[in-house]
Amino acid sequence: MAWNEGGGKDPWGSRGDKGPPDLDEAFKKLQRQLTGIFGGGGGGSGTGKGFSAGMISVALVLAGIVYVLLGVYQIDAQERGVVYRFGKVQETVVLPGLHWNPPIIDVVKKENVTRVNSHSHQALMLTEDNNIVDVSLTVQYVIDNAVSYQVNVENPTISLTHATESALRHVVGGSKMDSVITDGRAQIALEVQERLQSYLDRYGTGILVSKVNIDESAPPNQVRDAFDDVQKAKEDEQRYINDASAYAESIVPTARGEAQKQLEQASAYRDRVIARATGEASRFEKLLTEYQLAKEVTRDRLYIDAMEQVLANSTKILIDVEGGNNLMYLPLDKLAQAGAIAGSASSRESIRNIADAVARELNDRAAGSRSRDNR
Repeated sequence: MAWNEGGGKDPWGSRGDKGPPDLDEAFKKLQRQLTGIFGGGGGGSGTGKGFSAGMISVALVLAGIVYVLLGVYQIDAQERGVVYRFGKVQETVVLPGLHWNPPIIDVVKKENVTRVNSHSHQALMLTEDNNIVDVSLTVQYVIDNAVSYQVNVENPTISLTHATESALRHVVGGSKMDSVITDGRAQIALEVQERLQSYLDRYGTGILVSKVNIDESAPPNQVRDAFDDVQKAKEDEQRYINDASAYAESIVPTARGEAQKQLEQASAYRDRVIARATGEASRFEKLLTEYQLAKEVTRDRLYIDAMEQVLANSTKILIDVEGGNNLMYLPLDKLAQAGAIAGSASSRESIRNIADAVARELNDRAAGSRSRDNR
């Protein structure tokens, strides 16, 4: 006999008979409990129908939970979200935080609006003076409007490339070659940035250009050697001009200083001559007053002073010989020159000896003259 036949024992009741449980009864009992929980009908005849309704209810609840969980998403601080509802974009931008949107109905696309993106561009350009230059630049930009960035243009990167090309050609085409490849690159970068931003705003790309850097601007490789020679010649020209300017700046102040020095010396000489003439005139007036008081004395005094001045500057010594009108002079200037060659101490001694010899000779001559007179 089968394990589930006869006896009418409850498989979940007493297990005193040690037999296996009735699986059909256990499954039916579980079905009745689920049916009671989800409002299904009871009774033996409605068992299959109740089971189906309960399972569907559970499935619907689980599906609802999953649907709700799938609609939860988070926007980071550096991101913005663009909502597409049944494919139509919504103007409202989703800000950072935790949000929920119904899946399938809404699709949210995120864009990083704080990251600085870079776009490099290089091209050969024709300048205003009909020269060809090779210009390479880097455009740094951020996404300013996420909705415009995703909707208004099909490919924002391609639009940025075309706008950069147009702006660069317009600015370089209106500039000279020397300005493009030398000190005018900073100004060209600013003009390209302004024009590029105006193009992007006109297209509605939602891109904000933060900076444009001119990485390199040079003539093409085919003519670079010739261009380098021209640049070296210009540098030499500028160096010569600077040297000439430096020389002029150094010599002109010197000449002006010498001229000022001569003017000051002339002024000082004029003042000195005027002061001396004034003093001489004043002294003459005083002498005139003294002369009018004592003419003989004043005349003798003037004569003596004049002779002192004249004889003080003379290198000859006049000696008055007694007993006659003979005057002898001694050329001490020659003796002084000879003494300067010999040395200071020996010169003084030599002059002293010579003076003594001369004195003796004069005395001898004076004595001879007196003896002749006595005879």
